[in-house]
Amino acid sequence: MLVADYHNHPQAHRTDLPYSQKLLQAWADRARELGLKDLAFTDHDRYKAGFSFDEIELLQQNNQDIQFRAGIELDNDPETSADGRAWVEKNWDKLDFVLGSVHFVKDFAFDHPHYIDQYQKHDINDLYREYYTNIMAIASSGLVDSMAHLDLIKIFKFFPTENLDELYHDVLDLIKAKDISMEISTAGLRKPIGEIYPDKKLIQMAIDKDISFTIAGDAHAAHDLCHNYDKLEALLKEMDITEVAVYQKHQKILVPALVTPCAK
Repeated sequence: MLVADYHNHPQAHRTDLPYSQKLLQAWADRARELGLKDLAFTDHDRYKAGFSFDEIELLQQNNQDIQFRAGIELDNDPETSADGRAWVEKNWDKLDFVLGSVHFVKDFAFDHPHYIDQYQKHDINDLYREYYTNIMAIASSGLVDSMAHLDLIKIFKFFPTENLDELYHDVLDLIKAKDISMEISTAGLRKPIGEIYPDKKLIQMAIDKDISFTIAGDAHAAHDLCHNYDKLEALLKEMDITEVAVYQKHQKILVPALVTPCAK
């Protein structure tokens, strides 16, 4: 019964899947099957060469019962994201939605299983502090509309040994001050952590600060749209979240969260 999915990767981290009607129509068909009304495409900025505003516009013309948002995920990849930021700045007026994220600390991709041994080389509290420092840098850039998976750093079940509540408050205060949203994502349910991002504590802190939320499944294939959305729906009801944010040309619109049927 959820209205939107605002984190999706049609290119699936591949360079040989540029946007086309064949690629994107599968997402439209699946969204219609599920009852989704609002869908954002947010491939990583490093795959921007395969992105096409024209293909999204044509998809919209052919599927007017669903809102398709032209978006991108802007992260902190030390090799590619400076170029990604330049692309976002150049195309800001054409984009509907920019999702900010952090995937690198100490110059390693902390959420990639190939680099899990790097955790043993650093103090876990320092990694958390650097992660959230990087979150704040992107949130304050003026180039994002929502921050993705705000506690992604927990992905492999490495947790801080110190109380970082003051840091969490600083991050959320910045998000509120910038009037951007915070994502609630089911992606963590498919990862070793086995939890929704972020945890209930951070969600409640955001609620207390009147921060808006985008919702997402982080799908990398059309058939994964709304993955575990039954659990997300239950969480939203438990925490009394009745509205979520959608975006048109970066303008935030709050809509009822629970409006249409959505399969698992």
